[in-house]
Amino acid sequence: MSIQRLFPTPLRKTLITASVMGTTLVVALDATIAVVAIPHMQASLNASPEQVTWVLTSYLIASAIMMPLASWLASKFGRKRVMSISVIAFTVASMACGLARSLEFMVFARLAQGAAGAGLIPLGQATLLDINPPEKQPSAMAVAGLGAMLGPLLGPTIGGWLTDNYSWRWVFLINLPIGIAAIFGTLFSHIEVKDKELAKFDMFGFLALTSFIGSFQLMMDRGQHNDWFDSAETFFEAGLLALSFYLLLVHMLTRRDTFVRAALFADRNFALGTIISTVIGIVIFASSPILTLMTQNLLGYSPFKNGLVSLPRGVGTIMSLLVVTRFIRKVDPRMLLCIGLGFSVLSLWMFSQLSLETNETPIMLAGLFQGFSGGLLISPLSALAFSTLSPRFRNEGAAIFALSRNIGNSLGISAIQVMSIRASAQVASRLNEGVRPDNPVFQIARPDFDFTSPAAMARASGEIWRQATMVSTIDTFWLGCMVAIATLPIILLMKGTRLGQTEASPPMDAGH
Repeated sequence: MSIQRLFPTPLRKTLITASVMGTTLVVALDATIAVVAIPHMQASLNASPEQVTWVLTSYLIASAIMMPLASWLASKFGRKRVMSISVIAFTVASMACGLARSLEFMVFARLAQGAAGAGLIPLGQATLLDINPPEKQPSAMAVAGLGAMLGPLLGPTIGGWLTDNYSWRWVFLINLPIGIAAIFGTLFSHIEVKDKELAKFDMFGFLALTSFIGSFQLMMDRGQHNDWFDSAETFFEAGLLALSFYLLLVHMLTRRDTFVRAALFADRNFALGTIISTVIGIVIFASSPILTLMTQNLLGYSPFKNGLVSLPRGVGTIMSLLVVTRFIRKVDPRMLLCIGLGFSVLSLWMFSQLSLETNETPIMLAGLFQGFSGGLLISPLSALAFSTLSPRFRNEGAAIFALSRNIGNSLGISAIQVMSIRASAQVASRLNEGVRPDNPVFQIARPDFDFTSPAAMARASGEIWRQATMVSTIDTFWLGCMVAIATLPIILLMKGTRLGQTEASPPMDAGH
């Protein structure tokens, strides 16, 4: 039998691709769609600001922990079976989130939702690689990148519209029709893929990785609230993080057939690709929440208006993916990566030029460039990272690759929070020093200011907070710009190749 006959028919391939895109979009969407609805959830569930953040934290932790495990389960029991169960569980958990009446039940449902959806993006990516011959794989990675990119970018827009016009519950209930369609698509179109040579489950490696991911996510998500290392909780999480990383690294390098195999990182393109993927999580995905806070808290946008202003990012992503699909097999993908990173630098620089008097136009234009950069980065990077990786590592590699972007996202958001809060405090302190009767500059700017009026002092304090927060926001965009520039040399270290020109390799164990 020729290798080509192992691939599905065009109709079946279309159904599989549509199913993968649907699951990828809905899972990526849920990572950000709930952000704008958090204040409404807080009131409805009678939760404090600290408690309601667990709605986001629980999803991220469960997703990060289950992502590598999902790849092993898919290799052991079959990718189709694991994806089908995951889609069903994710859809049911989404319905439970929409019907939740208490914070405890909501957090439990979000844990289930994160765990169920964890493997759908990487396993979908691996599926598209397996059902396409090498010359079609770059275009398939562009399709996979469409859902992964559009989800986080469109999340605030859809979430804001649903929250303003209906209820925060529809942020989760909107998953039901997409989930039901994806269930049928997965059950009736996907091809079963297993790894017949899979080693025995490495419990020690799994527990070490789980401890590492869990402690990292908790430290990043709760560190700012706990005032970082002034808290015993943060010290404990940091110690557990260091210990679990040491045990995981030693175990991986000294044992065979570990849960995360060292041979995976022996591939230069994949190893460097995971580093760049982490940076993308920082400079693109982590910058979205700070932009949302700026437009809503400083510029006074409603959730829906904020979503509309964010919409050009999605448009830019679609435009760039059309470009990528056309050129990814004709040029060195490293060139596309460098151009994409250049657009990312440009967008972050434009964000750093904003002010409190800014209208929607520069925000939307910068967002368009940022979305365009994402499409030029995600798809070529994924294709290049997997171009030299053995097919037997696809499930595991796809999970680690997606996990690296999530880690970059968490790291970036936490770093932005630290910078914003501390920089805001420093700037506010300097500005407050100038608000005094004997300051001639202040007397010229506000000659009628009444220092004896509590209302006037309150207005002055509020304006100082706005100005200080805006300065700190600009500083965070500048930092992202510098990080993106520093990543350019790493791209050039990757092995350049014309994608889709290698010999075809069959899927691991494709059964019809």
